[in-house]
Amino acid sequence: MKLLVITQKVDKNDSVLGFFHRWLEEFARHVEQMTVICLERGEHRLPGVKVLSLGKEGGRSRLKYVWRFYKYIWQERKNYEAVFVHMNQEYILLAGWLWFLLGKRIYLWRNYHYGNLWTRLAVAFCARVFCTSAFSYTARFKKTILMPVGVETNFFVDKGLIREEKTILSLGRLAADKRLDILLEAVAKVPAITKLDFFGDELPRGLGYLVKLKELSDRLQISSKVSFNSGIPNDQTVDVYNEHEIFVNLSPSGMYDKTIFEAGACGCLVISSSSDWGKIADQRLYFDGTAVDLAKKIATLVALSKEEKALLVNHCKSLSKQHSLGALGDRLVGLLY
Repeated sequence: MKLLVITQKVDKNDSVLGFFHRWLEEFARHVEQMTVICLERGEHRLPGVKVLSLGKEGGRSRLKYVWRFYKYIWQERKNYEAVFVHMNQEYILLAGWLWFLLGKRIYLWRNYHYGNLWTRLAVAFCARVFCTSAFSYTARFKKTILMPVGVETNFFVDKGLIREEKTILSLGRLAADKRLDILLEAVAKVPAITKLDFFGDELPRGLGYLVKLKELSDRLQISSKVSFNSGIPNDQTVDVYNEHEIFVNLSPSGMYDKTIFEAGACGCLVISSSSDWGKIADQRLYFDGTAVDLAKKIATLVALSKEEKALLVNHCKSLSKQHSLGALGDRLVGLLY
């Protein structure tokens, strides 16, 4: 197969989208030829893969992006048989009609709890749609197939380090939809917690959220045990996971963040409010989305014996293996033919 992949960013050092570099490496193993169009291009090592940027790294210009997008998909039309669009339905809305006329099969990966009429229109152009969460907006369509999350479990591993007990990690972008204020409120109710570390950056459209979180930690009188750190490259997160005992993810159902399974593979006790996670995980690792219940679950984990914690850690590792990148690559590329 000759495959065209369209994604937001190709940069192995990006703190949010760096993981997709690993996906591209995996996909390239399964296809004859692969071309990638991205909005922004950073450091990458993808031998044999053509990476074309729309130019965001050189400055913002929507007109320039659109012009280059149409230019690339036309000039490369003989170099791909199928199109895989990662997350951004806008590309299908722009070119779905053209790919349809050219006889190109279109596939969309979209895993988000919100959708609208434009999402439905994009889906109409697609041969198949992929997501990881049964609560994703796109899960409602008959052509949608649920997929593994896609975590490189040969890289995200438990290094056997001595973890600092009663420590909590939150890793990912700092945004209101991540509901990080709930974590602060929960930690304030569990005095036994010694440290809460946030790693992540604000998005331009969400500037000001970090200030609100810092103000809340001050009001709750827990600022001495809370630290806010900038986002780090995806390939450096394995060390951060290995330093903490508990990982908390507060994203609403329908998103099913990959960090849940990265943390689990690295030996963290993972607590999440995702209903998908609640279906498969020990109920001590699932909370109902409120600060009160999260505090209760954190207190329960902290009080467990070392033997009980070890059993739950192995449980998290087992669940992560089911969502490995290898499993995703084998299944996904097979469905594109």
